[in-house]
Amino acid sequence: MDRTTSSTILLIDSDPSDLQIVLPILSSAGYGVTVVTHESGAIESLLQELPVLILLQVSSVQEQGLSLCRTIREFTEFQAIPVIFIVEADDTDSIVKGISLGAVDYLTRPLDSQTLLRQVQFHIRLNAFMFNTQEQTELLTKEVKGCVHIESQLLKLLLELERRVEERNSQLSIVLNELQRTQQELLAREQKLRHTTFHDALTGLPNRRWLMEYLPALIQSANQNPRNHFAALSIDLDRFKTINDSLGHIVGDELLRNVALRLQASLSPMSTVARLGGDEFIVLMEQIESIQDAIALAQQIQIQFQLPFQINDYEIFMGASVGITLSIIGYQSPVEVLRDAGIAMSQAKQAGHGCYQVLTPERKARAIARLQLETDLRQAVERQEFYLEYQPIYGLATGELKGFEALVRWQHPSRGRVAPTEFIPTAEEIGIIDRVGIWVLKEATRQLSHWQQEFPNIPLVMHVNLSAKQLKQRELVQQIEAFCTEMRLSHNSLKLEITESCFLESSSEEINLLHQLRDKGIRLCIDDFGIGYSSLGRLQNFPMDTVKVDRSFVKRLGKSSRETEIVHTIVNLAHNLGLDLVAEGIETAEQLQTLQQLGYEQGQGYYFSRPLNSHLATQLVMSSAFN
Repeated sequence: MDRTTSSTILLIDSDPSDLQIVLPILSSAGYGVTVVTHESGAIESLLQELPVLILLQVSSVQEQGLSLCRTIREFTEFQAIPVIFIVEADDTDSIVKGISLGAVDYLTRPLDSQTLLRQVQFHIRLNAFMFNTQEQTELLTKEVKGCVHIESQLLKLLLELERRVEERNSQLSIVLNELQRTQQELLAREQKLRHTTFHDALTGLPNRRWLMEYLPALIQSANQNPRNHFAALSIDLDRFKTINDSLGHIVGDELLRNVALRLQASLSPMSTVARLGGDEFIVLMEQIESIQDAIALAQQIQIQFQLPFQINDYEIFMGASVGITLSIIGYQSPVEVLRDAGIAMSQAKQAGHGCYQVLTPERKARAIARLQLETDLRQAVERQEFYLEYQPIYGLATGELKGFEALVRWQHPSRGRVAPTEFIPTAEEIGIIDRVGIWVLKEATRQLSHWQQEFPNIPLVMHVNLSAKQLKQRELVQQIEAFCTEMRLSHNSLKLEITESCFLESSSEEINLLHQLRDKGIRLCIDDFGIGYSSLGRLQNFPMDTVKVDRSFVKRLGKSSRETEIVHTIVNLAHNLGLDLVAEGIETAEQLQTLQQLGYEQGQGYYFSRPLNSHLATQLVMSSAFN
């Protein structure tokens, strides 16, 4: 088909909602509309029929439309066709890129029918006017040149040219007025878009993007002139999530708006408050004289927050944790400022509700070290940096080796051995303790299987600690069964240790999971008994086989008759419930003798042996086999 010029509009858009709006509006206005839903068919359509205008869907997220706009502008015959693109209201990147690629205007979703029709009609008329002006000027020029020797005709043509110019000037004045009005509308829209881009929609405060734009100049000024030092205060609302979840998001949003107003009322003209997101705000104090200026503001904010917020029918008391960092540290980027202010705020929350903390080099170093520890810990499982040590457990009456407790250790590639008291709580906090726990279970059952195959006459039991998070995993029973099957391990040679507090805080689902484990023949032990001072009577309904008494009780044995009586009571109650007793932390012969007299079945501690690596533990099993 030969390419022809038409009065149709080409719509390049795959969004059904756009089509539902655009097609009826343009059709009712008398325009023909050619719809192309895939960019691949756009150029082919243009080559067949030149439209009077192109409506093009654009998205920077999906890289949609921009490359096509660039391709269209590369064709000389397409360059005169006005392009209006359709974009999300917050997609500022597409707006900027589209204008730079030659688009004459843009429409934002949700599409407004009046704005759509007005913009389309205006740009079609403007384009037609510009084309007709050029065409008629060229025609008149040819007429004048052809009649250069005929004065009367020349005069007539000149008069006609003058008339046409006056008529065209009148039309141009109308178009220019409309163009000026459109430019004013565009300017207002751009100003609104810029405000939306750099301000929080809920509170009207500057947002994170504004901070990232504003802070570089502030940092440079502070680094060049000591008089221009500033402070950044990170403010986090205490208990906001609880309030938001219990009273609803409408109340939560209104509370955030009230917080913004109260913060603004607390500031001097040289300070600015911005909202980072959620319930976190940042205050920038410029040209401070000392740290006391920032501390005074933090205290003032916390005093203001002691007053209740009246939200609808609710009177809400809301504290604030404030972290302070100073530009005297010598920042180079906004990211560093916001990071350190956030670190200080986290330290303030750890200190208690309604506190403030100033980030010192020492605190910063600890925080960065903690962050590095978290990062390294996440990689430790994949890098196989964990290993197990095994602490022997002995029968106190006979001195026979009864089994081992598997204890996880971490050999850091640069720090060396990291204490379990440091990395285990961290693993729990960052949510990877379940991954560590599964690895421990698999490695411990593998080692026990090796010993059972090599020394089948020694009935060893492997004690493995379970975390509270592991108890919440529905697949735990299947995982343990799979390990036992894979390692050809009898279920009753595995004893899982759960802390006293974990037992008492277990949900009905978790208690059911413990029953499933015990029904499979896996033995259960309550660990660290006595720390929570729970009664064994409270625990009798839980499935268990063994009570491991905390080392703190063992350590106090013999120091007072009262402590000895407590331990004696525990023994009697446990035996009445049919439970075995294991004492941990045995360090002296006197402690061992007392525990034997009290009737403890098993024990472990440095008196017998420190935790051993797999090689030394194997030698211990071997020596027990031949004794």
